[in-house]
Amino acid sequence: MNEVKESLRRVEQTYRLFQQQQFTFIAALEHCRESAHDKIRPIASIGQVQSYMEHHCHSATDRRVLLMFLNICAELGGLCQHFEGLHTGTPGTSNLLEKCKSLVSHSNDFSSLRAKYPHDVVNHLSCDEARNHYGGVVSLIPIVLDLMKEWVAHSEKLPRKALQHGAT
Repeated sequence: MNEVKESLRRVEQTYRLFQQQQFTFIAALEHCRESAHDKIRPIASIGQVQSYMEHHCHSATDRRVLLMFLNICAELGGLCQHFEGLHTGTPGTSNLLEKCKSLVSHSNDFSSLRAKYPHDVVNHLSCDEARNHYGGVVSLIPIVLDLMKEWVAHSEKLPRKALQHGAT
C-alpha cells in the first residue's frame, strides 16, 4: 500500500507542475483547435488531445505541455491497473476504481465534467468560451486524483487479509 501511496504522491507532484502551466495548456489546445479548424466543439476526450498533439501541434512549447497532460493521464491509467492488482475490492472500492478507469479511458467524453471546491481549475479559465470548451479537460485530473485518494482511504480500512488476497 505504501508503494501505491508513493506513486499517487508522485503523480500529484507532477500535476502541481502542470497546474502552474494551465494557461499554456489552454493556449496549446486553442492553437491546435485553430489548426484543426475545430473551434465549435469542446475538448471531450484524452484521444482528442492526443490527436491534436500528433496532427495539429506546431510548437515545441505546445507539444511539451500537451504531452505532460497525456503522460499524467497515462500514469493515472497505470495506477488504476496497479490498484486493481492489490485486492479484489469491496463494492465501494470497486466502484471508485471503475469510475477512475472510465474517466482515464481515451474515448471517455469528459466535456461535461467540472471539478468542484477545493479545486479552482475551472475558475482560472478566463472567459465563458474557455469554461465551455475547456472545463472538462482541466477538471479530469483533479477529479481522478480525488477518486484515487478516496480509494486509498477505503482500502487502508480493509483488513490485511483482504489486501494480501488480491496481491497473491
